[in-house]
Parts: sequence; C-alpha cells; structure tokens
Amino acid sequence: MNRRERRTRKSKTEASTLTPAAQCEAGHRHLQAGQSLEAQLCCQRLLATDPNHAGALHLMGLIALQNKQFNHALEWIARAIAQDPKPDYLASLGTTLSRQGRHEEALKAFDKAVQLKPDDAALWKQLGDELLQRQQFDHALLSFQHVLKLDPRHRDAAYKSGVLLRDAGRFEEAVTILNLCDELLPNHAPTLQARAHALLNLGKFELSLSDNLRANTLQPDNADTLNNIGACLQSLGREEEALAWFDRALERLPDSIEILNNKASILGQLQRFEEALALYDDIRARRLNNATTDWNLALLQMLLGDFEAGWAGREARWSIPDPALYPKFSEPMWLGREPIEGKTILIHVDEGLGDTIQFVRYVPDVAARGARVILAVERSIASLLSGLPGVTQCLAYSEPLLPPFDMHCPIGSLPLAFDTRPDTIPAETSYLPHPPQMRMQSWNARLGPRDRLRVGLVWSGSRTHRNDHNRSTSLRMLSRILDVDATFVSLQKDIRETDRAELGNSHIIDWTAELADFADTAALVKCLDLVISVDTSVAHLAGALGCPTWILLPWTPDYRWLLHRDDSPWYPSVRLFRQDETRDYASVLDRVRAELIKLTHR
Repeated sequence: MNRRERRTRKSKTEASTLTPAAQCEAGHRHLQAGQSLEAQLCCQRLLATDPNHAGALHLMGLIALQNKQFNHALEWIARAIAQDPKPDYLASLGTTLSRQGRHEEALKAFDKAVQLKPDDAALWKQLGDELLQRQQFDHALLSFQHVLKLDPRHRDAAYKSGVLLRDAGRFEEAVTILNLCDELLPNHAPTLQARAHALLNLGKFELSLSDNLRANTLQPDNADTLNNIGACLQSLGREEEALAWFDRALERLPDSIEILNNKASILGQLQRFEEALALYDDIRARRLNNATTDWNLALLQMLLGDFEAGWAGREARWSIPDPALYPKFSEPMWLGREPIEGKTILIHVDEGLGDTIQFVRYVPDVAARGARVILAVERSIASLLSGLPGVTQCLAYSEPLLPPFDMHCPIGSLPLAFDTRPDTIPAETSYLPHPPQMRMQSWNARLGPRDRLRVGLVWSGSRTHRNDHNRSTSLRMLSRILDVDATFVSLQKDIRETDRAELGNSHIIDWTAELADFADTAALVKCLDLVISVDTSVAHLAGALGCPTWILLPWTPDYRWLLHRDDSPWYPSVRLFRQDETRDYASVLDRVRAELIKLTHR
C-alpha cells in the first residue's frame, strides 16, 4: 500500500467518526490548504449519506470554482441555495457569476446576501468589489464605507474608499481615510500614491512630495510615481528638478502622453520654447496627442503671439475630461461663421471670472450683428454686466431655467468668433458699465479728502488655480511698498491665514467684508487712483474699468499677457511688472515702489 492509499484509508477512518458538520469543516480546511482532492472526498462521503447536504453541495461548488469549472460551480452552488439560501452561499454564487462576466446577476446575488446578513462586513466588501467592477463608483464607495462602519480597521475597504473619494474629487475626505489606511497598512506604496495625489489637489505640495518620495523608495522607478514627483516639484516652482523627474519617468514609459504633456508644459514654464514646440511636434507626429496636448500647445502659441493657431487650438478644452462650467446644449454653437441677425444667442461663461471680464468686450459686437443677446455669467458679476451695451438679459448661469435661445457661444470663444489678432483686439479704455453713482459716492465719503494717492491692493489669487504658486505672493512681500506716502486699500477678498496677522498690523484700509459683488468692488475701484494686483479677476476688472492698473506677473505669465512688454493690448490703462529669471517678486516690488514714489511726488 503506497503513502497516498494509506492517507486515504486513514482519512476515511477518521471521517467515519466525525459529524457531518465536522466533515464539512475538514473539507474546507483541505480546500484552503490546496488539497482539493481530499476536500472533494469529504464532500462525496457526506453526499453519499445525504445527497441534499447544503454544506457539501456548496463546498463542491467552491472546489469547481477554484478549478475554474464555472458551470459546474454554478450547478453545485444553486443546489446548495435550493436547500438553504445562506448569505455565504449567495456570495459564492455572486463570485461565480462575476467570474463568468455575468455582473448584473452577480450584483443581485450579493445584494440579496447583504439583505439577509446586513451586519457582515465581508459580504458588504464583496458587494463593493462587484459594484467597482460595474463602474458604479458612488454605490461602491457607499458599500466600502459601510464595511468600515462594521469593521473600522478593514484595510482593503479603507484603501478602496480612499481611492474612490480621491477620484470623486473629495480630496479632504480621501486624505482622512488614506491616513487610516497608512496606519493599518504601513509602507503600502499604492496608499501613498493615492494620498499624494489627493494632497497635490489640495495644494499641499510638500506633503504630496513626501508621500511620493516614500512610494518611490518602496517601488523604485515606478513611472507614475516619478511623474507625480515631477508634478509636485513643478507646483513648488522647482521646474528644473521637475524636468529631471519627468525625463526619468519617460525612460520607463516613453509613450505616456501624460508624462510627455508634463514635460512639454515644464519646458514652456522654463521659457525653453523651441524645445517645447519641438516636443509638441514630436507628440503629434507620433499621434500620441490628446486634448490636453492641444490645449497646452494653444496656450503656448498664444503666449508667443500666434493668435490664429492659439484661438482655434483652445477649442480643444471641450474634450478635456476636467469638469467645466459649460453645459451641454442641444442648440448649435456659434463661432462666428453663421449669420445671427434676428436670432437669440446665449453667451455663457465657460472659464474663470477674469476670462469673463476680459472677453465680454465682444458682446456689443455680437449685438451689432443683429442678434438678441442673453448673457449667463457668475452671480457675483451679473448685476454689473446687466448694463453692458447690447445685452438684452443678464442672469446668473446657476439659474435652474434659461430662457429660450437659437444658438450659444462660450465667452472664451468670442475672440475666435471675431478672428482676433494682437492688432485687432477691441481695446477701449473702459468698456464695462459704470457702477452705481450712489455706491461710488458712499466709498468716496468714507475714503475722505483726496490729499494722498489712493492705491488698491490685491496680492493673491484663487488658491485652486493650477499656477497659483507662481501668480500669488504674500502680504508680507507686498509690505515692501507700504512705506510709500499713500492711502492703501485692500481689494483682497480671500484672505489667507498666513496674511491675516500681517493685514491686522498694517495701516491698509480693509472694507472687503462689505463687498457683496463685483458692482461693489467696481464702485470702490473707481474711487482709487491706482490698483496694484497680481494676475487676478480684480486686475481684469480694474483694467476693464479704465483704471490705472499695475499687474505683477510671474516670469512665465498666463498667455494673455504675452512676453517682453510692459503694456497690454487688452487694457490700455494697464502696466505690467514682470519677474526676471530669478522668479522673485522682491525685485518686482522694488521697481513698483520706485515708480509709486514718483507718482506721489507729482
């Protein structure tokens, strides 16, 4: 008798003394140990005495499932459920159906299982996994969150919840749950990568960089991590270092369009324009380009003064997967080609407030072609723009119902519709409606006698802007000009925590809490002699009102400010103060201070 025969005889002898439940449990142990034959023998003995033993039928199904005999598995498990519809059996049915690609049926099986046993974390986890397979991400997240209510230290549910929250743009919540995941599963590179991405989107660049570097230590030379390190360094203004990490990432994934786009973007920021354009040409020649490639190239072309290619290229923004303000309309989009006389055209916001202010200058030209113009813009500026020439109706774009219209045009596409070139920009000194006289009189009275130069100040823009780290500065930095003999007035609505104490200790007048909308801000701006601002919506507002405005620009600015000039073709009253290669606002503000002193001595 060989060893296997002796082991089988011994197993039979032992099995004869076991209860059916114990035999079934022994079969499960054999299966978990990879001994499927022994597990099958246990089942056969049980079924020989009780052909309807649900546990044995279920175990036979699990054996078939492990051997990828899915049809047999379904037959065995269905027979088990017919005898006893236990939640675990239903979950096994769901797993088998899922393996066959029958996800709708699998989902029903898992759903029934959790209904029968709602306090079982493992069942909720399986339901969440199936919902994830079905790309029902919101419901999958709810399932994983329920797992964590039942088992707060469930590692896989914590990780998947964190990733889904990140993908949903709920970055603060994602970081919180991924912190738990890092505690439960230390040194897990995917957790660190997911948290780093969420932190990057929250503007916490140093923390994101730290997580990415840890992930790179755990999984050296992972191309995604290398790319993410580059993105962090780019956001921190460390462009040369970022470029080196993008190059390392491309060594591993040379055809990754995301990494190629990042490299081209950083070359543009470094003002290595010929290299950037050559890379864009190479990407297109290899047919790797996507909408982000075309959009970034268009912005670079605009910056370099190639408006013809740039305006057309900016239309790629409709194919970029990022969320946008612009709705999907059934009516046709107008881009200047069709006649619009006698038509009603909706001109709708599609980018930021600065873009709205800059491009509404074209609205009277639309009306001049015989169209009835409805303007849908941000609520904060609707009251000011309601008086714009040519506007029949102005409303907030967030209104639930828009009036009927024949065609629509995004505000940001108006320059394309009018074939704008640098020398054809409609650049009236002031094209926005005058703010209400009563508001201006009120601000003037509060400002008192005009015995000193009145200077409005804005030192930081939107925190969520992708280039905020380059555009914005701090009030501490701006304080270099505050010793000039002038009356300084804050136009800075969003005060960052790092600036609050500085503002409180300064002699800057701050009435921003009373600025309910842009009509209020416009009225205050019209009472000033000068506005000094970084590249923000208030800078556009002041320029569009014809106020003398000095704009502080980073070394590589937004496309609209072009290069190597201190004036703007968009705003005759604007003067540009640019960073040099040091990319430091200190030298910019020293020049501003010197020019400000000249003004006060006139």
